[in-house]
Amino acid sequence: MNPLARFGSAGRDAALFLTLACFWGTSFVAIEVGLPYFPPMLFAAIRYAAAGAIILGYAAVSADRLLPRGRDEFLSVAIAGGLIIAAYHALLYLGQMHVPGAVSSVVVSLSPVLTAVFAAIVLDESLDRFGVLGFLLGIAGVVVVADPDPANLLSADILGIGLIFLGCVTFAFGAVIGRPLRVSLPTESMQAWAMLLGAVILFGASFARGESVASVEWTVPAVASLAYLTLVSGVVAFLIYFTLLDRVGATEVNLIGYLEPVVASTVSWAILDHAISGQTLVGFLAVFAGFALVKRDAFRARLGLGDSPSPSTSSHGYDAD
Repeated sequence: MNPLARFGSAGRDAALFLTLACFWGTSFVAIEVGLPYFPPMLFAAIRYAAAGAIILGYAAVSADRLLPRGRDEFLSVAIAGGLIIAAYHALLYLGQMHVPGAVSSVVVSLSPVLTAVFAAIVLDESLDRFGVLGFLLGIAGVVVVADPDPANLLSADILGIGLIFLGCVTFAFGAVIGRPLRVSLPTESMQAWAMLLGAVILFGASFARGESVASVEWTVPAVASLAYLTLVSGVVAFLIYFTLLDRVGATEVNLIGYLEPVVASTVSWAILDHAISGQTLVGFLAVFAGFALVKRDAFRARLGLGDSPSPSTSSHGYDAD
């Protein structure tokens, strides 16, 4: 018997939501734990090669179609694999070589705001003065977290946050330009092929940077980090994500991004003794306020205070974990 059945549908959804937030929030800490033992590109490549292979196997037995067909589906896989998996994670892992996972998770929480802005620019979706204010609040939040020093703009912290921010830009741009494509490939199959393509690109980038498998230190923390990122934050978390996407929709699932910094900060403090600063907390609150302004119509609709908004993401949405 499903252990969540006795809580009813709303209780199951809430339990899945919190579980997914925990799995994806702790992924930032797991990356931080593993990076001292892996070259960054190779670390990301191995993670997504393994996770993609497992999800492809799951799709083979659960989805009604495994292979993409037609121009739009192949293009969708290319966009997701190239931008959302490869480019985003390359920049994320490089950035996390300079900043803690908790700080990284705060910067990444800007992704939904950037996605709304790109949708307004690329797809001509509406972004009124409140949306613009939300975007500016989100950017201000990241600036507060970065705390730039004009005398030292090339410091490690600013470099790391800048790389992660650029990763968020590539993630948001990829999420938007793929929306107009007509895709009927099941989400599991799409995610699997995107992960595998992204892994191939990351392996290529790793080779170009001169990274070597021989440089990996196969310590207990290294193996534990890779296993957690692959199996828990990767495979299990994405299976939960598929379920929630079908049950509650993309707007609610996007809110997971605002629990992830809370989880990342708590776990980082408990495991690595990294306390999040008050300044970082202020920056996170600014980013969340920006998201609330950008998505205020969706929130009002969910609370029964307005009309239901048109969908802003496709069924093949991704989260910036």
